[in-house]
Amino acid sequence: MKAGKRIGRVTAGALLALLLGVALMYRSARAPASSGAESSESSAQGSGTPGQPASGLRSGVAKVDPGKARAEPRPAGVFGSYGWGSGEDQLGRDRPTEGNPTAPMSLTFDRLGNVVVLDQVNGRLVRLGPDGKALDTIPLTVQSAQDVAIAKDGTIAVLDRLADKTIALHDATGRPMGNLALEGKGLAQGGLSTGLFVEGDSVYVEAEHGPLIRVGGLDGTSDTERPQLPGRPSRDGKSFLSANLGPRGSRKVYVHAVDRDSRQHRFSREYSLPLPVLTLMMLDSDASGVIYVAVSGEEPHPPEEVRPKHWVRLLCLDPLDGAPLGTADLPSNAMPEETFRDFAVPDSGGVLYSVRTPEGTTLQRYTCR
Repeated sequence: MKAGKRIGRVTAGALLALLLGVALMYRSARAPASSGAESSESSAQGSGTPGQPASGLRSGVAKVDPGKARAEPRPAGVFGSYGWGSGEDQLGRDRPTEGNPTAPMSLTFDRLGNVVVLDQVNGRLVRLGPDGKALDTIPLTVQSAQDVAIAKDGTIAVLDRLADKTIALHDATGRPMGNLALEGKGLAQGGLSTGLFVEGDSVYVEAEHGPLIRVGGLDGTSDTERPQLPGRPSRDGKSFLSANLGPRGSRKVYVHAVDRDSRQHRFSREYSLPLPVLTLMMLDSDASGVIYVAVSGEEPHPPEEVRPKHWVRLLCLDPLDGAPLGTADLPSNAMPEETFRDFAVPDSGGVLYSVRTPEGTTLQRYTCR
């Protein structure tokens, strides 16, 4: 009899435990799922009504936050290192007693994947093979070269915006082909040009980070009408891109895209950075359309500090709506040398960044994806 009572109590206890377990499972099923890394709303926002996706933008949270305090760099290898000098594996640096010191002003990729460095101090273009070794040099024909661009057929364009105020053209072997006048309709002063671009058989200069002005063709014929494009052509052939910064002291960067075929606005997007932004260093794209933006600013410092440290942040953006795909902090150039453009983007993606040291220049590959 006592054994029967014990069995009854055990059966009742088991039934109660079963009911409690079912209740807990039901409650857990209704609770929202969570993980150790909670997602948060990105500081990158499209233009439009707050809380609503802007016209031309896909809704949803951006993939990463460009405003996070630290974005680790993703070095993808050193392309090459070059000491200061005028030798075969060297690049020039000028430190005059009066005036600004200068280093290689610009760099770009050609259709074969070679890197062409504008070594204006030594009066030449230096063509580097995929292994980083010098292939050849091309003598410059202008006094104050500051930017270089290369067409798909290999034609090389070199911008002199200050002295000769012209664009010198060379064929793929380096032979001079003629010059295009820089100043004219849409650009009253050559010093206001902020970039040199080649699109198809046309040569363009950018006016104050705004429209691109067609100055002529690759055949050396100047364009007196000088029509304009609403931004830099993306390399996937789908958009025209432009970017601007907020007021001085602002942490905002804005990127805009216009559809190439319809000329309709595709998107405008705002990005909040962790510190005030002073300089837009790069706006470019790769063959897949991914957009690359690099910005820099000063690190916090006391007012009496004359040469504060700088920070550099790279953003990779979705070509469809500008949503951030990744970010990375890069080393800043602490050297005083003046340059025009320190970044180049190959068709395959990623960036090549010219980093200067007291010993020379290192061309470093980076990615933020």
